[in-house]
Amino acid sequence: MVMGYEDLQGRNVLITGGASGIGLAVARAFSASRSNVAIVDRNKEKLDLAKKEVGGNVSCFPFDLNEIDRCSELIGRIVNSVGEVDVLVNCAGVNLKKAALAISNQEYKDVVQTNQTAVFALTREVAKSMVARRTGSIIMISSMASQYGIPEVIAYTASKSAVEGMTRALAVEWSPFGVRVNCIAPGFIVTPMSSKALDSDPERKKRVLSRTPMGRLGEPSDVANAALFLASEQSKYITGIVLPVDGGNSIGF
Repeated sequence: MVMGYEDLQGRNVLITGGASGIGLAVARAFSASRSNVAIVDRNKEKLDLAKKEVGGNVSCFPFDLNEIDRCSELIGRIVNSVGEVDVLVNCAGVNLKKAALAISNQEYKDVVQTNQTAVFALTREVAKSMVARRTGSIIMISSMASQYGIPEVIAYTASKSAVEGMTRALAVEWSPFGVRVNCIAPGFIVTPMSSKALDSDPERKKRVLSRTPMGRLGEPSDVANAALFLASEQSKYITGIVLPVDGGNSIGF
């Protein structure tokens, strides 16, 4: 068990996008804390591999979160299989690097649909039970793209900025019912998605490291550790925050 998070033992934790990258690291961390982990991802092959890698009490649910009208059905299946959700971590997301003048309406809509609209739809369905039971922790995943301007990621930036605003609004609305809503804003973390973007653009990678006071990229486990804290009783008086996990990148010069 991860030391200091004994209260997470036996808790039901739902993680979207949990079959790879940051989501997989989050699933691994909660499993190590002896939580009951439910992973949602649209890639069944990756889900099968994640289940083997994470170990512990893990259940996998193949589902495309863009089918927002079926989110209630998904949550019903999860509750019937695992039990009521105590912790929700919204890790699923997509990126699109393209000049703003060239991006189409449909491309923009698709990114916002996955990163924000689908996140709200699923969160709403999970929160119905949390509010009724007067307990729960919801964790959003934003990005440093919402903290300052980054060119050629307009749809991603807009969607993640919306997630941060949604975090504050939902925290105010649901905190009186015992439901906390917080957000993690990762900096540049070593994942397949970020590696593809940075390795193909050495100059950009150089800029990233030069303005990161710690001088290195983060690890997915750094984000996972933040998620453990925000889900646990150690953060019981914290709600509505956006926590940068970025090695100081957002304040670097």
